[in-house]
Parts: sequence; structure tokens; C-alpha cells
Amino acid sequence: MTKVAVVLAALLVVSAGASPPQEQAMSFFITSVGSGNGAELGGLAGADRHCQMLAEAVGAGDREWRAYLSTIPTDGSPAVNARDRIGTGPWYNARGVKIADHLEQLHGENNLTKETQLNEKGEIVNGRGDSPNMHDILTGSTLEGMAHVAEGYTNCDNWTSRGEGSAMVGHHDRTGGGQNPTSWNSAHGSRGCSQENLRASGGNGLFYCFAVR
Repeated sequence: MTKVAVVLAALLVVSAGASPPQEQAMSFFITSVGSGNGAELGGLAGADRHCQMLAEAVGAGDREWRAYLSTIPTDGSPAVNARDRIGTGPWYNARGVKIADHLEQLHGENNLTKETQLNEKGEIVNGRGDSPNMHDILTGSTLEGMAHVAEGYTNCDNWTSRGEGSAMVGHHDRTGGGQNPTSWNSAHGSRGCSQENLRASGGNGLFYCFAVR
């Protein structure tokens, strides 16, 4: 047997005994459906339940899921920042693709694109140019993942209203209009809080979910 053949045979033995790479469990998704009531999500608790329900439907209910949503101070209660609700990473989509290692990367140079920001079923969510466009994702947050606090701004009464008001949204496809059109979490304010108003401006009441453990 030649030296080349010996080397090849050894490599085959090593390969045969090697364990296949482990697929990373999903720890991030865009909701495939919203509440159906626009930005009225039942507050943070209701949004978290929605994340958990969708995760359970695809066999990922053994993890604790949280919605990436911020709230503003009301009646003496403090603001809640979306970035403080989602753990420390790393996070992977439904196909095992890493989107970010940690919070700083998530809110900086990350792997969030239309092709990587999948729903819990592993499907690409409609973006600009698709029909219907659903790239406006509810967050209520600044570019850094903090609560967006501005005069007259209510986060749709902290995710309990489908009437008047506005909520900050991001563009999951990293394109469009607004103050920060390429931002995944803080592109512009919504036209209103109802399902109709969210759809009219390119959304469908969808939001991000992260596994915290």
C-alpha cells in the first residue's frame, strides 16, 4: 500500500468515528403571526405568552421565550428595555444560523438580514417588494435596544392598545424608509396601533422572540 493510500485510509477511519456536528437549537425568531389585534398584545406578559405558544407549536417549548419589546414609564412604573429581556446570547435562527453572539453584537455588526431573520417555522418573512410587505416589526426600542421615550409617544399604551398612538418598528429586511431605514429594531414609528394601520404602513403586528435559557 502506498503512503497516499495509507493516509487516505487513516482519514476514513477518523471520519467514520467522528460525531456529526450538532445543530444549534433555535433561540430567535420573528412571529409567524401577530395577535390579530394590531399592537394590542396583552402587554409584555401577553407578548411573551405568544412567543411561548408559537415555540411550543414547533417543538421548542422547553425553552423560556421573551418578546423583544420595550415599555415606557407609566404611573410610576419604570421603563423596560427590550435588550434587558432576552438573555445574553448567542442566538440562532430556526435553521441553526447564528445571528449574534452577544448583546453588543446584536445591536451592532450582526447577522440579521431578511434571509436570516426567519419565523419559528424556518420561513422567510415578507419584506419590501413582496406582497404583502410585512417588514415593520414591533419593538418600541431605540437602536441600542432601550425604551424609546419621546413626548406624546406611548408604545401603543405599552402594547395594550389597538387605537390611537404609535409604536417604534424595525425593518427585518434592512431596507425602506424612516429615520433609520436599515435598522432591524428602530426604523420609524408606526402610523397607528390598529391592525389596519400597521398593515397600511408595511407591517402585520409581528415581533421578535428570543430564548433566554
